[in-house]
Amino acid sequence: MAQRSVKLLMAVSAMLVSTSMARADEADRRQAYFGDLHVHTGLSYDAYIFGVRRSPDDAYRYALGEPIRHAAGYDLQLKGGALDFYAVTDHSEYLGILPAMNDPASPMSKIPYAADMFSTIQAKIVAAFSRVKDSLAGEVSAPELNNKGVMKSAWAELRAAAERFYRPGKFTTFVGYEYTSAPESANLHRVVLFKGARVPELPFSAMDSDNPENLWAWLDALRADGVEGLAISHNSNVSDGRMFQMTDFAGNPISAEYATTRMRNEPLVEITQVKGTSDTHPMLSPNDEFADFEIFDRLLGTDIKSKTEGSYVRQALQRGLAIEEKTGVNPFQFGLVGSSDTHNAGGPVEEDHYFGKTGLVDGTPKARRALDASLDKGLSGAASTPFYRWSAAGLTGVWAERNNREDIYAAFRRKETFATTGPRIKVRLFAGYDFPSNIFERPDFARLAYGQGVPMGSDLAMANRGAPTFLAQALKDPNSAGLQRIQIIRGWNENGTLKEQVYDIACASGTPDAKTHRCPAVRDNVDTKTCRIDPQQGSPELRIAWRDPDFKPNRRAFYYLRVLENPTCRWSTYESNLLKQPVRAGLPLTIQERAWSSPLWLRS
Repeated sequence: MAQRSVKLLMAVSAMLVSTSMARADEADRRQAYFGDLHVHTGLSYDAYIFGVRRSPDDAYRYALGEPIRHAAGYDLQLKGGALDFYAVTDHSEYLGILPAMNDPASPMSKIPYAADMFSTIQAKIVAAFSRVKDSLAGEVSAPELNNKGVMKSAWAELRAAAERFYRPGKFTTFVGYEYTSAPESANLHRVVLFKGARVPELPFSAMDSDNPENLWAWLDALRADGVEGLAISHNSNVSDGRMFQMTDFAGNPISAEYATTRMRNEPLVEITQVKGTSDTHPMLSPNDEFADFEIFDRLLGTDIKSKTEGSYVRQALQRGLAIEEKTGVNPFQFGLVGSSDTHNAGGPVEEDHYFGKTGLVDGTPKARRALDASLDKGLSGAASTPFYRWSAAGLTGVWAERNNREDIYAAFRRKETFATTGPRIKVRLFAGYDFPSNIFERPDFARLAYGQGVPMGSDLAMANRGAPTFLAQALKDPNSAGLQRIQIIRGWNENGTLKEQVYDIACASGTPDAKTHRCPAVRDNVDTKTCRIDPQQGSPELRIAWRDPDFKPNRRAFYYLRVLENPTCRWSTYESNLLKQPVRAGLPLTIQERAWSSPLWLRS
């Protein structure tokens, strides 16, 4: 097994090196593209029971800027215009089964409890759908639901829609799905994406195995047969500490083989989405005053709080360095992406146009309960979820030569990706030596940055050359607030202790204090009654060539950017103004939208 894993890694590495060499002269042509890689339609069992009837075609129309209909009867449309790429990723578990049960022409509609599933009586619906949930959890056997023919038909529909809407150079689609493992309610979900039109006959699901290591083995087998794909972990914030634990699924210490296999198959992690942001937690980063951002920590479908340790990305990046010291391989050396995880076919990524994520269940202000806490009383099941704590988020950004599957997928593989909480903030990070002092003013900036350094997602060999220079750049979303600051976050492992340091490196006003490493204080002057964004506040662009003032030459460390906008109104405040009711106690009136670059790793 170990020898096979090494050969597979060498094959993938050779492919990437070959692609890199062939495109080396094109790197400076890379542009920022934005998309959503985590989208559900009515083919997902949960979306369908939530009243969603939108198709994969509807999802792609939404991404192209067209309006689609919400289950509650109103239109959804992106205010910021069309996206560049999109992936419909319905749950592989019981894919297409609920629509078939609701189709009189399908034999599945004759299942005894099918009629109750779509009854107008809530108790009947709950009882019938519990068969689905309980069988997914392995608590009951429901062979009548495991109809491979129906699932193949739904999978074919997903594939066909992706091909219909793929327009190389203009709009890129990816065939994908969601693997929905949740042992003991711990979220171990993965989005699985395929590079091209060649995909497996059926997805690998949590019903095949709830162990993600078996998903990776399946992806390895496909790759050996010429089918290229990758997985993206998401919602680690509600994984109960299991997404980034220090052991494998069986509880054994992480080995070099495990780490190699994981990185080959899972190079990216989703850091933000509707169900919370997974960057870090105030308990893990007590000296980071921006850590308490859109935290959601309740295990899905329960009232149980998720364990903090092992559930957040920054700590995982630190743990990866500690594991690498022991095994020689880092299992958590991933790039960062953001997505919506919408179940409405279109993502609610804009604060002033928030419509929830789960169809009828949170598709109205009353259901979201952001204004009236008394509506909490008497709720149970999915309806009792604290939807008011969910977020308008997020999007993935990539730097790629062209808007097509080959180039965008290559960006995923080399981790030249970034994540945002919704605004289309462009973020770039390089590190290297001997950059010209005026590099940002040079028309050949990108050529020099790639030629004399490495981009985010990469390793930089220090080779006894001292502190490298980091080139950080961020451009605001034209439709959103100005930028307030760029921060760089360093993480490392020191004698078994995981450490971090946050530096403000570029400020819209003034310069960072040399001792505190913070920009001058900025007053939050948002008018929450109008939520008007002042175009004079903040900067349209921030950029800096920065060297670590606390650099240590033998310290293996990672660095990534966090870019903060000026404060703006949260979606619940927009809702409050629209309905002329106060926001419920405990919810912030404003937020600071943000973006993260993928990390860079320094290697001695």
